[in-house]
Amino acid sequence: MNRLHTLLVSALLLALATPLAAAPTKDKAKQTNKKLYCWNEGGQKVCGDALPAHAIDSARTEISARSGLTTRQVDRALTAEERVAAEQAARAARSAAMAEEARKRRDHAMAESYATEQELRDSFQERIILLDETVKASQLGIDGRRQTLLSLLRRAGEAELGAKPVSKTLADNIRHQHEELMHQQDMLKQQLLERSVADDDLAAALERYHGMKARRPNQG
Repeated sequence: MNRLHTLLVSALLLALATPLAAAPTKDKAKQTNKKLYCWNEGGQKVCGDALPAHAIDSARTEISARSGLTTRQVDRALTAEERVAAEQAARAARSAAMAEEARKRRDHAMAESYATEQELRDSFQERIILLDETVKASQLGIDGRRQTLLSLLRRAGEAELGAKPVSKTLADNIRHQHEELMHQQDMLKQQLLERSVADDDLAAALERYHGMKARRPNQG
């Protein structure tokens, strides 16, 4: 009976002692994971063991309190305008990548489709001629739009010199012509860019064409 009593007491003491023994380990783990935060506030560097609410969106450095080494760099939160700009830039990059991939597939298919180099050159020449005609048409349209705008501006200037008000119809027409002129000029810039790379596209397509023909000499 005494032996059983002794075993029960020992077990009880062991059960009571286990949480106490685990507590220092838990505290030690918390101490090991403790971090320091450093951020700029009013042009000065501020550090603390807690990050205040007003500094959550600020750029900061997180440092291990145990080792003193930097564990993380956090950039400041973007403003609404910056987020919109970043999203637009990401969409533009994705669109450019998709367009480039499509161009490569198109050129690859073209190089596969033509039996001779001359057929490939003729195909590109048709594209170049079309681009040249498009550029000329845009330039003529811009010249005509500019002359119309100048005429309207001249009428508005004459009205002002004669101490007469510029009518709303004339003012609206001037604004419309100017917007259309800007739009056409933007289109011309894009067309000129496409024309400027057409020769490079032909050279790249010819290079791929020659490379494929060299790998398969028995196919033409």
